[in-house]
Amino acid sequence: MKINNDPVYVRRRRIALAALIVVLLVVVLCLGKLFGDEDDASAAAAPAAPAPTSAKPTPEPAKVEQPAPKESKLPEGTAADPADSTMRRVQRITGELTPKSVVASPKGQVFAQNMMYTHTVSAFTADGALHKTISDAVELADFGIKGHPGTSKGAPVEMAFSPDGATAWVSNYSMYGEGFKPEGKDACTGPEATSDSFLYKIDTATLEITDVVEVGAVPKYVAATHDGSKVLVTNWCSMDMDVVDTAKAEVVRTIDLPGKHPRGIAISPDDKVAYVAIMGSDETVKVDLGSGEVSDFATTGEEPRHLLVSPDGKHLYVSNNGSGTVSEVDTSTGKTLREVRVGAEPRSMAISPDGGAIYVGNYASSTVSKIRTEDFEVVQTEQTDALPIGITYEPTKKRVWVASYGGSIVVFDDSRAA
Repeated sequence: MKINNDPVYVRRRRIALAALIVVLLVVVLCLGKLFGDEDDASAAAAPAAPAPTSAKPTPEPAKVEQPAPKESKLPEGTAADPADSTMRRVQRITGELTPKSVVASPKGQVFAQNMMYTHTVSAFTADGALHKTISDAVELADFGIKGHPGTSKGAPVEMAFSPDGATAWVSNYSMYGEGFKPEGKDACTGPEATSDSFLYKIDTATLEITDVVEVGAVPKYVAATHDGSKVLVTNWCSMDMDVVDTAKAEVVRTIDLPGKHPRGIAISPDDKVAYVAIMGSDETVKVDLGSGEVSDFATTGEEPRHLLVSPDGKHLYVSNNGSGTVSEVDTSTGKTLREVRVGAEPRSMAISPDGGAIYVGNYASSTVSKIRTEDFEVVQTEQTDALPIGITYEPTKKRVWVASYGGSIVVFDDSRAA
């Protein structure tokens, strides 16, 4: 290649070379800023942490009334879904307890309702520490309720958390104080009629009763709709169901129910239908929550008590207290698909969030049975304390809490395979 050495071309080549050098220097400086000073940039500002993908459990409180009992050491095992895991007893909680029910929130709080025997609700953390004992004593006049001056007491029996865990709704078996008739009884008989009772609204952050709602006589089960707008309460002696508007904190509809002693409630995932167990019979009815219409739905066994709906809404599970069985019912037809025998007098039930397992407290056997829903078989039965009456699945630690009338709660870990 022949290079032209004419002075004009030489000068042009020199100018081009100088320009190229300038460009290279600029590139080197930019790269140095980007990579060479990485440590300085990190010291100046650390990168932001990724946003959480799900709601965090409620933080452990700085002060508790009673520390968590020591846990039994778990044997080695791999993490497993509820269908494949094995329950292992890890704790036994005692104290001032007479629990009729125990219910866990989605955020790691657990409430035990202690009836008129203790007149309290016990609020626990997920690790078993007693955070606070909530008295059922209220001044009804403070909430605009007339006719009951002075302090009134309740008898906390069942409860339901709002979907976000911010509120707990607690039914009171009976009320005690000025202007109330004698204590309600399961037999619903006596020389005087039974007084209507009240539903308490509890703020789960402050653990204080913030409102009261008058409902029917001897209210038992409580269930919250998935959208949080309504709470349903079955009234054992009124033989009806109250629908409470949670924003107004008032009953907006009372639905008469057929047969004696309505108890368990399960609500369809779309909040359109409620199923109600009529424990004085062998029937479960279906309630259209839009129209209030009640229709016959399923006949399973004697004394249907507790109801659960599968996460997909396709199946209803019924504990038959008088028959010693649990039934699986097709929600589209009301027909019993499968049935399994558990212990004597199966009462309360709980279901894992994925629907893979059902846990049943067997009152007269003092046991808890675990049913795998895939094949509807009892895969495990464990001893509990005497007369297990309440049961719940605590999702943040994947544990099953079983409350017994004798005054204790036994906790089983169900997070790992054997």
